[in-house]
Amino acid sequence: MIHHLYIKDFAVIDELDLEFGPDLNLLTGETGSGKSIIVDAIGIALGERADSDTIRSGCEKALVEAVLDVDCSPDALKCLEDAGFSPDEGRMIVSREVQRNGKSQCRINGRQATVSLLKEITDHLVDAYGQHEHQYLLQSERHLGVLDAWCGGEIDVLRSDVAADHAEFRRLQAELRQLQSDERERARSIDLYKFQVEEITSANLSPGEEDELLADRNRLANAEKLHAATSTALDLLTERSDESCTSDTLGEAVMALQGISGLDEQLQPAVESLQSALYMIQDAVRDLRSYRDGIEFNPDRLTAVDDRLDLIRGLKRKYGETIEDILKYGSELDMKLESLVHSDERSAELRGEIDRVESAAMSSAEKLSKLRRLGAAVFAHAVEGELGSLNMPDAVFQVSQVSKALDASGIDKVEFLISANPGEPPRPLAKIASGGEMSRVMLAIKSAMSAVDSMTTLIFDEVDVGVGGRTAEVIGQKLVALAEKAQVLCITHLPQVASRPGEHFSIAKHLCEGRTVVRVRKLSHDERVQEIARMLGGIKLTDTAVQHAREMLSE
Repeated sequence: MIHHLYIKDFAVIDELDLEFGPDLNLLTGETGSGKSIIVDAIGIALGERADSDTIRSGCEKALVEAVLDVDCSPDALKCLEDAGFSPDEGRMIVSREVQRNGKSQCRINGRQATVSLLKEITDHLVDAYGQHEHQYLLQSERHLGVLDAWCGGEIDVLRSDVAADHAEFRRLQAELRQLQSDERERARSIDLYKFQVEEITSANLSPGEEDELLADRNRLANAEKLHAATSTALDLLTERSDESCTSDTLGEAVMALQGISGLDEQLQPAVESLQSALYMIQDAVRDLRSYRDGIEFNPDRLTAVDDRLDLIRGLKRKYGETIEDILKYGSELDMKLESLVHSDERSAELRGEIDRVESAAMSSAEKLSKLRRLGAAVFAHAVEGELGSLNMPDAVFQVSQVSKALDASGIDKVEFLISANPGEPPRPLAKIASGGEMSRVMLAIKSAMSAVDSMTTLIFDEVDVGVGGRTAEVIGQKLVALAEKAQVLCITHLPQVASRPGEHFSIAKHLCEGRTVVRVRKLSHDERVQEIARMLGGIKLTDTAVQHAREMLSE
């Protein structure tokens, strides 16, 4: 249900704030007054495509906001919560902003959201039928979806099974075609993969090896510098002959102070610091001597390390930026090679899997076809009943169901047929010439669907076009009946429809500061009388038209 709609700077609407009732909402106005613009704005709030052409001239952006009830639709609520959104007291607040630079923003309950998510949610809440929407009935490929939606229940489960099995069937077929595509290409790939796998394997790489080799190379290439520097350091610390070395001097200082440290306790920290320094120097001397003695002067080893690094660099140019990447690539090549080498076995395995999946899909599709045939007869009877009440008592409505090749929807091609006149054989809906008849057929199907339809809001944009008289009254009754099960928003030119019980909004264009704007007023009872009288009598309101309008409203 749409509780509230706010529109700003959209087409010729400068600003509009509407609150709809829970039952029947009637929108009337002269042709070109902007009624369908409001429906377009609702469509954008529901996730339809929006572009900068919808922005009011002279403005930088357009804004459409809507408050919708989601608590009454478990499917919509699940979509909302699965996406991490929580309803606000059972309601969803939607905001769509379209900017002049082509960018747009979509928000749900104040948080950024994708338009596709919004569309997924609102598809469970609102069903919109424009003044040309009955054209979808002319597309026979859509009839199967209508029938399945009406049948529901086990059909939904079976159709889901068929779709899943068919998708797996196509995936397996694609894999088999890939294996059989080109034997010469397969042979070339096997040779290439074998060479590459052998090149990587024979290198016997280890993770982290390159860093270790670089460190080794650095030591080997700078062995003389390292030896000279450590020797100088050791000489300064322990082996100078011309004067006392650092460690000897430090030792003598410690001995001198230890003899008098008992005389004054303030000397003790200095003694301990010198003692620690002596120990650290002695440790450093041992480490330096060990390091110096271990320095390797080995040109052959340096050459071997350089060769190994060159090998690794060559492999990195071919297979990856790091040794880990090279090893991963080699593992992937190994798997590809295994698959190609054993493709004959895999082909046989795939054929078996294809047969199994196709058999499962066909089994589900045959069950689905039987249920559709049973449901089609009941559906056709229900639609015929609705057509009879819409002043087409002799209409014959049938559901044609013929076999086709298995696809994601099953093995059935479904098309709706109708005979509007006695003695005429049923023909496809596309053969019906009258727009009024198409409107009634669409409304009859929607009325029949209402028993199983979970939609909370139905929008009808001039679906009563081409009808009048008694048929118009019946359409009004049908809309009232639908409004007992769902919220209905109806744009109409027919006084027989506009006089039905519900909220009535008048839409008109006005000139404001030299610019055209759309204004909407919720009508009181007396204002409804005037509006319906206008619809009955045209520009000049007569007493007869006003009296007739009062009678229509009182009925």
